[in-house]
Amino acid sequence: MPKNGKAVKRELDDDVTESVRDLLSNEDACDDSFKKSSLIVGDHGGDGKECDVEEGGSHGEEEEEEEEERPAWNSKLQYILAQVGFSVGLGNVWRFPYLCQKNGGGAYLVPYLILLILIGIPLFFLELAVGQRIRRGSIGVWNYISPRLGGIGFASCMVCFFVALYYNVIIGWSLFYFSQSFQQPLPWHECPLVKNKTSTYVEPECEKSSATTYYWYREALNISDNISEGGGLNWKMTVCLLIAWSMVCLAMIKGIQSSGKVMYFSSLFPYVVLICFLVRALLLKGSVDGIRHMFTPKLEIMLEAKVWREAATQVFFALGLGFGGVIAFSSYNKRDNNCHFDAVLVSFINFFTSVLATLVVFAVLGFKANIMITFSHIIYISLIPHHINLTHVNQVSAEDYHQMIEIIKGVKEDQYQALGLDPCSIEKELNKAVQGTGLAFIAFTEAMTHFPASPFWSVMFFLMLVNLGLGSMFGTIEGILTPLIDTFKVRKEFLTVGCCVLAFSIGLLFVQRSGNYFVAMFDDYSATLPLLIVVVLENVAVAWVYGIDKFFEDLKDMLGFTPYRFYYYMWKYITPTLLLVLLCASFIQLSLTPPSYSAWIQEEAKEQTLHFPPWGIVVCISLVVMAVMPVPVVFVLRYFNIIDDGASGLATVSYKKGRIIKETALPGEDDDASLIHGRSPSEAPSPMPGNNIYRKQSGGPGTDIAPNGLYGIGYLMADIRDMPESDL
Repeated sequence: MPKNGKAVKRELDDDVTESVRDLLSNEDACDDSFKKSSLIVGDHGGDGKECDVEEGGSHGEEEEEEEEERPAWNSKLQYILAQVGFSVGLGNVWRFPYLCQKNGGGAYLVPYLILLILIGIPLFFLELAVGQRIRRGSIGVWNYISPRLGGIGFASCMVCFFVALYYNVIIGWSLFYFSQSFQQPLPWHECPLVKNKTSTYVEPECEKSSATTYYWYREALNISDNISEGGGLNWKMTVCLLIAWSMVCLAMIKGIQSSGKVMYFSSLFPYVVLICFLVRALLLKGSVDGIRHMFTPKLEIMLEAKVWREAATQVFFALGLGFGGVIAFSSYNKRDNNCHFDAVLVSFINFFTSVLATLVVFAVLGFKANIMITFSHIIYISLIPHHINLTHVNQVSAEDYHQMIEIIKGVKEDQYQALGLDPCSIEKELNKAVQGTGLAFIAFTEAMTHFPASPFWSVMFFLMLVNLGLGSMFGTIEGILTPLIDTFKVRKEFLTVGCCVLAFSIGLLFVQRSGNYFVAMFDDYSATLPLLIVVVLENVAVAWVYGIDKFFEDLKDMLGFTPYRFYYYMWKYITPTLLLVLLCASFIQLSLTPPSYSAWIQEEAKEQTLHFPPWGIVVCISLVVMAVMPVPVVFVLRYFNIIDDGASGLATVSYKKGRIIKETALPGEDDDASLIHGRSPSEAPSPMPGNNIYRKQSGGPGTDIAPNGLYGIGYLMADIRDMPESDL
């Protein structure tokens, strides 16, 4: 778009925004007359004039109507916090540290950082750019880019809904632990005692495992032995799930006007807690051992392909790519916002948050590893050094344990093997990889029981988890609501309440006694493969269907500068290639690994890997199929013209601010990938106003031939050869 005088430029910008809004709406131009007509003259000299002929209403009233239809962020800080809150979630706290622990400690940061630059930032920038440029949710954006690939937006909504179903259950678990943390001592501090008529003894299931493990599986989840045993609803978790959905509904009911204000707390509070935990952990004995273990790289592991695949998957999910939340948040931005700066800033905030969380986790696990040595009653008390006091506690430091082992081994050399004392190794303790709920609700809670003022730290920790989860839930729900509101023009309040009620009803599946197994099923099969497919198609749609050169010109017009050529080659060649490799690797892994889950066996008090029953395998496959099904369905319907472009407001249009006038394509023209059917997809002119004249047709209501070769009534594009082809 040429840079004319300030007044004309502002008027053109208004028309640009409104044109995109009109292009993607389903409004029928025939039912109302135009409120305003205008003549816009532009030339290469940079001069332009606009003469308005008002037939009713005013320019100010139209701007107010536009603002009401498309809200905006109150400030740039609020927007950045929303994107950070969405991208920084529970995975940063319990998934990233686990991958570091599993894949070579500090060496894992190298492939992660490389793939963040090659995959994460380019794709994050791409989603921010298309959302900000087209100002629509995922359905509208991908319908606009290519109608035949419009199913991408519906697939994103399906994945968001599946993820929201089980993600809010995790928030419910955190709420339960938060409510139980206001006790001294903490309820999971020690095993409960069972009393009968003759004796009192420790709960056998707890004695075989640990106090925190018993509390998680029996007191919190009351889990069944396998997925086939439903066992009825767990009323405690049902109440927590209802509270979680109520919080999400109240925060989202007014859109970004309400959720944006909540972001100030939900996005910033976790950083306060992480920093406090890091300072506290560094003052505990053994924390340095944990951090040293983290930053001791095992370089040989970097040569394994599995490490790079897991790093790529973590980058992919850490930024929330493919969900539609990034696009939805970005669509409420001003048109000239520097989304490239936003992409780099949020990506590195996400990375440093993961590193900070990993430091905290390893420091706490280092402290935990130093106090995990317990003793059996068969040890001879006379052989224990006098400075070691076991009268009140049964845990000692690693150094004292080594000293005792050497003394006992020297005195009871013949009987040493029968004592069953294992060598104490901090490395061995730290190498016990724990992820997900096991890290948050078992390992970390166990370490916190040994903190001074443990209830305070427990309250802070689980309040942090609730905030991390809510920040991600806001983006996930926005990825569902914004596209549906843009497409079907429904009231946001009604849609928000309806979506939350439906999700809570379906979510009751996850709060029965076998609910934890369904959470694992949805986490493994409803997101990974479908999201990879969605992001591959997003990249291909922009770089190859719409055209990378046109997209670059769009970015130059929107940002005011040309992005680095680095992104050109990333989007066109390298990133889609890496995504396809990752997609194939994930597909092969799922195909070769039989669908299974980790079940808690009450009698044995330990986890055991079980295979899903036949109906469970059907559910796993159905989750993947249902998530990606909109893509081929929409493609087939559009390809065979079962649903033409006009049905979704994507027909060839002539337009001006205020209304759309639809035109009918000439017989034989079926290339619905082009927005103006007079050209091929790569040559389709932009619907954005440029160096041209829009003039309202004078005369009767008859049909005339427009300059683009189509028949239509309304505003004609007179100087079509000068229209820039780059604008979206």
